[in-house]
Formats: sequence, structure tokens, C-alpha cells
Amino acid sequence: MALFALADLHLGHAVDKPMDIFGSIWNHHADRIRALWTERVRAQDTVLIPGDISWAMSLQEALPDLAWIAALPGRKVLLRGNHDYWWASIGRVRSALVDGMSALQNDAFAVEEWAVCGSRGWLLPSHPRFSAEDEVVYHREIQRLRLSLEAADRIGLPKLVMMHYPPTDVSAGDTGFTELLEEFGAVTCVYGHLHGPAQRFAFEGLKNGVEYRLVSADYLGFEPLMLG
Repeated sequence: MALFALADLHLGHAVDKPMDIFGSIWNHHADRIRALWTERVRAQDTVLIPGDISWAMSLQEALPDLAWIAALPGRKVLLRGNHDYWWASIGRVRSALVDGMSALQNDAFAVEEWAVCGSRGWLLPSHPRFSAEDEVVYHREIQRLRLSLEAADRIGLPKLVMMHYPPTDVSAGDTGFTELLEEFGAVTCVYGHLHGPAQRFAFEGLKNGVEYRLVSADYLGFEPLMLG
């Protein structure tokens, strides 16, 4: 039983949002995801999806995308991204999911030998457009990450963290997110959000005992990354 991660599916079965406007790498990207996912992932495996799942603006619009994901092999753990406007009430989201799909928000799940936890995250203070409004959301997301890590503590398994926004940047500087991951002894953190030229700002590797991996779909060539 293996664990995979793939962020930024950017599905749009019910909305007109072609991704190829962001470059030819996105041509027919949903077909490529399905082919590579089906090739790699088995029914007993789990895939983490750290945000930007659907371009839908409402839960009703997101249902075809959720059904598309449900039809793929494996268990799925979903996290909200900055473009998941359809993700409002966590209760309504969870009620729309079929067996084998979970939505993570301020809590944690036991997945094989891991306690999977995390939060959406936000722009980092090092970002040139970081504003006073961003400061408020940034600290709110730090608290949400703490809640999730505390829930993972109660599970008592090694912690695997999923975030949508990068918890640090290419400089590997300290942030409120990295400090929490270190405080709670997280093993691995997977994140997405970065596309195209912005991927040069990603940090991957070990920082104070935590391994960081960028799992944006286009960065991975639309193939789920095996974590263990």
C-alpha cells in the first residue's frame, strides 16, 4: 500500500476554464492525469491532493470533478487551495464525497503508517506583494495548521503534512509554518501552488529535519509522486 501526492488538478468539467492558456504543457492535462494515475496507483493506495482541485465556483459545479476523481484508483485525501471557491462549509463538502474520499480541515487522518494533517497556508511575509490583509490570513492559517498538527499528535503516528501554498521559499528561510512543522516533529511536507516560472522559487529537500516536496501537477509532469 503506497502513498502518493499530486496537487493542482485544476479540473473544470462543469466550467469553461481551459488550462492550455497557461502553456502547452497543460494541453489535455486531465486525460494525462487519468492515464498516469491509473497506471501508477492501485485500489489499496492513497493519493493526497493538496489544493486547487476544481475551477468550480459552487459545490454543485464541483460535483462532476469530484466524481471524476472518485472514479480513479485509490483513497483520496483532499485539501482546499486558493482557487477552490466551491469549498465553503466543510460539512457540505464532506457530505458530497463518496466512500474512499476525505476532506482535511483543522484535523488529521490516519493513513497507513502516517498521520496526515495540514492547512492551505498563505503568501509568505517574504513575498513582494505581502500586505496587511495577508498578514491576518497568514496568522490564521498558522493557527489552523497548529490545530491539524495537534490532531495528528493524538493519532500518534509520524506526521505527513500537506499544504497548498509553499511553507517556505527557495531561500529556505524560517516562517511560522516551518517553525510549527519543526515543533511538532513533522517528517515530510508536500505542497503545490507554484506553476511554470514560479517553480524556481520552490524549496525542496531537508530543512531542520523536515523534508519538503513540490507536487504541483505540471511540475511532476501530471504523474502522482510516490511518497512511501
